[in-house]
Amino acid sequence: MALAEMKEFAGFDSATQRYIRRSLDVGLARRNAVRRWSRDIVEAASIRAQQRIYIRLEPIRASLPDDSGLESVEPFLAPLVTISAFDLGQDRLRTFPAYRFLYERLIGPAVRPWLPGAFCAAAALPHIHPDKRRLLLQSISEAAATAAGWSAREPVFYPDWVEKVPVAALPN
Repeated sequence: MALAEMKEFAGFDSATQRYIRRSLDVGLARRNAVRRWSRDIVEAASIRAQQRIYIRLEPIRASLPDDSGLESVEPFLAPLVTISAFDLGQDRLRTFPAYRFLYERLIGPAVRPWLPGAFCAAAALPHIHPDKRRLLLQSISEAAATAAGWSAREPVFYPDWVEKVPVAALPN
């Protein structure tokens, strides 16, 4: 499964890959994301905003509904849609598969049944440009939107920062 996950990640464009790795650093508190990922003050501000939004991840993880009872949906889904709207608004997660890849790692496999609804809700919000909204909503497959069940398998591949190796240091 790790190879399938690596292959899926490799299929995302470089900006999406970078954003997923950065988001995992922020959301899983792996390291100082501002120091690692910011290339300028604008990107540093974006990462700081992401850190403020991602504070909601822990309560989301704690309130993940065990069933589809409506009484447990609001405290879970509202913050999930908010975080999702932030990420989609950054214009780096351009498809449902990229969004799903990130969020099943940020929250865990139990979130999978909730991702199509959260994605569609966030993508349909007015802060998303209509052209971008159309592309986002078209990126969710019928199979993903209408799945009868979801895997409970934990993701095994968590993309991370890779240091560049100078060409002179590579073996011949």
